[in-house]
Amino acid sequence: MSPLASALSLAQAPAAAATPSIGLMQQVLPFVLLMGALYFFMIAPQRKKQKEHDKMLKALKSGDEVVTSGGIFGTITNVKDDRFVLKISDATKIEVAKGFIQSVIVRGETDEKK
Repeated sequence: MSPLASALSLAQAPAAAATPSIGLMQQVLPFVLLMGALYFFMIAPQRKKQKEHDKMLKALKSGDEVVTSGGIFGTITNVKDDRFVLKISDATKIEVAKGFIQSVIVRGETDEKK
């Protein structure tokens, strides 16, 4: 083979891919940023809301009017360790787990004096 033919065959050969080496930090950084955004936009507000709900549950007492997550309106008549007894009509009382109280409508004695 002549030197001219070998030079032509080298010129026609595909050039080696000249890709820059990407460091591990550049590969991991987008995932870290995504997890950080996920935490600050979804997880942190949900944890704050859960803490406020737990604080509200601890402050409930007899006489408070509440709404359950099922949409039942009632007045707390008795507070037990893991549940509330709600009066939903004149002769009807039900027991509801503490976690199912969604919100307070009227506080017991403090709002009635106003």
